[in-house]
Amino acid sequence: MNSDAIHSAPQEILLAEPRGFCAGVDRAIEIVERALKKFGAPIYVRHEIVHNTYVVNDLKAKGAIFIEELDDVPAGATLIFSAHGVSRAVQVEAIARGFQIFDATCPLVTKVHVEVAKLHKEGYEFIMIGHKGHPEVEGTMGQLASGIHLVEDVAAVAHVQPAQTQLLAVVTQTTLSVDDAAEIAAAIKARFPNARQPKQQDICYATQNRQDAVKVMSSQVDVVIVVGSPTSSNSNRLAELARKLGTESYMVDSPDELQAQWFEGRQRVGLTAGASAPEILLCQVIDRIKALGAVSVRKMDGIEETVKFPLPKGLKLDASE
Repeated sequence: MNSDAIHSAPQEILLAEPRGFCAGVDRAIEIVERALKKFGAPIYVRHEIVHNTYVVNDLKAKGAIFIEELDDVPAGATLIFSAHGVSRAVQVEAIARGFQIFDATCPLVTKVHVEVAKLHKEGYEFIMIGHKGHPEVEGTMGQLASGIHLVEDVAAVAHVQPAQTQLLAVVTQTTLSVDDAAEIAAAIKARFPNARQPKQQDICYATQNRQDAVKVMSSQVDVVIVVGSPTSSNSNRLAELARKLGTESYMVDSPDELQAQWFEGRQRVGLTAGASAPEILLCQVIDRIKALGAVSVRKMDGIEETVKFPLPKGLKLDASE
């Protein structure tokens, strides 16, 4: 056997740290699981609870029904808002219809909603950096009837036409590319010097940490695999980031999507997972890469995340909690 044949398969998998579930995703899934245990199936969830096919299918099997329109929820049902948040109109309508509501909106998204409401009262208009059509963007922009302008890239900044520029504030979707958001924010600052920047960067700690880990990992590997669903913004950003740094990168929703040719002649495989991708899926992907020839798995050093968000009231399963 020649040396080329020996080294045609990957030798090592390098695991990014941190990766996978964040505190907001953990909390959202737990809210649905507890509601199912406490109230029984079906439990209705507006929009996918988190953007991951495996998680959604698992909860469907347990009795969760995912809907987009409140018309599809029967009277008296239990309804959960997804981790991405909802507009004021959806909240008001759900309350008016008398559903038992549990809000699984990530507290870091809620923080942006609270900031928008507070500054709106002070007369501010807003520029939101985000992806059109993403449910989090729709939820945040839907906090106000008007006066919030979406920009998706630097070029769009030139076309924003606020009614006034003295009271202008910038907010961002929490799952963006940190570098892209900073570039767009700089373009906003250049055009609107008085624009108020977010008090703390709106991009969440988990998005930032996972991107930082990919930045460190990319230069040490020959190919990066991101475990995440196509609808997951933060997963897409991880794959994009690796490519920007010059490392070939692929995103997979399940181990079946891995292709043997991606690993041919690649000594070391970098592996990470978006904030909505479960560890069980990552383990299945590791097993598949091992079946393609990888012999060892090494975990990178990285930040250990200890953030935990409290659950909404009314979901305790027993008196000891």
